[in-house]
Amino acid sequence: MSYFIGIDVGTGSARAGIFDATGVLKASAKREITLWHEPGDVVEQSSENIWQAIVASVREAMATAAIPADQVAGIGVDATCSLVLIGADDQPVTVSPSGNPDRNIIVWMDHRATDQTRRINATHHPVLAYVGSVISPEMETPKLLWLSENKPESFAAAKHFFDLSDWLTYRATGSLARSVCTVTCKWTYLAHEKRWDESYFRQIGLGQLADEGFARIGKEVVDPGTPLGQGLTARAAEELGLQPGTPVGAAMIDAHAGGVGSVGARDTSNQPTDAKRQMAYIFGTSACAMTTTVEPRFVPGVWGPYFSAMLPGLWLNEGGQSAAGAAIDHLAKLHPAYPQAVASAKAEGKSLLGYLEARVAALATTPEAIARLAATLQVVPEFLGNRSPNADPEARAVIAGLDMDEDLDSLARLYLAGICGLGYGARQIVDALAKQGAELDTIVVSGGAGQSPLVRQVMADATGLAIAVPESAEPVLLGAAILGAVAAGAFAGTVAAIDEMSRLGSVYRPAGGTTAGIHDAKYRVFLALQDADRQARELVASAL
Repeated sequence: MSYFIGIDVGTGSARAGIFDATGVLKASAKREITLWHEPGDVVEQSSENIWQAIVASVREAMATAAIPADQVAGIGVDATCSLVLIGADDQPVTVSPSGNPDRNIIVWMDHRATDQTRRINATHHPVLAYVGSVISPEMETPKLLWLSENKPESFAAAKHFFDLSDWLTYRATGSLARSVCTVTCKWTYLAHEKRWDESYFRQIGLGQLADEGFARIGKEVVDPGTPLGQGLTARAAEELGLQPGTPVGAAMIDAHAGGVGSVGARDTSNQPTDAKRQMAYIFGTSACAMTTTVEPRFVPGVWGPYFSAMLPGLWLNEGGQSAAGAAIDHLAKLHPAYPQAVASAKAEGKSLLGYLEARVAALATTPEAIARLAATLQVVPEFLGNRSPNADPEARAVIAGLDMDEDLDSLARLYLAGICGLGYGARQIVDALAKQGAELDTIVVSGGAGQSPLVRQVMADATGLAIAVPESAEPVLLGAAILGAVAAGAFAGTVAAIDEMSRLGSVYRPAGGTTAGIHDAKYRVFLALQDADRQARELVASAL
């Protein structure tokens, strides 16, 4: 038997999963990772802390599965799109105002580079057409510009600038090759032309990287799943408890691995599905919404089009919300009944959101009743701005229709209204894609909140599209394992591996009728509240 390990590094944890060649999960394990928050939208991590969490997760998963190391045929990796600085001696280089050398990662959600982002966007460089015309502070070139201007000593000391998943494959194999997925989606690499655009880096103030021939950000760029170096180094193999030389595939961003583990899968009748008519929606701390097309689609406010960044030979558009699960958590904390709900959830052995879902289910049992329950309460959950399609990092949440109720049912209604708001955000992305010719009929939902039947049905009713759910409970880990299987040569390529290892489970369909009418009305209110927030900020700014 051959098995494949998928390694996933999210915002708060590192996980490892072991899959067989049919995509069945045999064991998994998780370790929390350290996250530092500082004033000024500063969020940092430690590469060494993350590596040790991976080591512990892999060893535990292997022990649980009771699989000998010589049966692990390949390893795949994904991670958040965070920026890692490594020095000449492979030691961490600080990115932190604290000066702590262990804090060598600027996390994706860190918005310290907002001013640099504005200045880059003001150039209107042609490269920006491939990020929806507006670059985000979540991407790497604004972060690099911030470092060059605010921590020039760290910028100079860094021998390598890595996307986190590329650093992980470097740590595992010693290969400096970068993945098409990471550098195209977050660094402005032009994958369809196989080049960096020197003029862009010179115009925005990072000409030094061009002068160096881009050696510090990646001279060799390969497709996801490409086997790297000679496989696991002896050092990495000893740490992980695996065999030296085990193939390791070029990595992906975590959400994109979720796309590989969910779209294009066989349906419930074991028939192939068309990935080009599906949107992968990875519902975690943030949410990513990804679609693939044969021809490039330039959608204002939606990142991309990126060539071969998720599925080989296809163009990827990536939308999403900067806060999804995190927005719902924060929304619940604002309500007076939050402490009581936390205590009740603990007493019943449930998560807070699981408790609130059960509360909603007790109040409404049909899609129409659920829609009516939140009909007059509106939430635009953009606490961290709008990633797409408005590309407005300064947007903020809006809540309308609050009364003076302070009981648990009131909190349950607020939770439901927040889920509706996320659904309307997804619908807004679908509408923007449709205007540019992308024809979608299904959203494949995965991630933590995507496990909820309530969330799935509300998403179907809010968007008007079918919501499909991967059979695997861990589609992101599965996507990473598929990269490992491709690296091992077990399949002819990514699409062939998906066909054998990935399947869809249940499908939730929109209820239609009165339910659709309520959601249509709430969607129009959602758009109006977004406009009102934008106008309010402009009015206040004009008075300052």
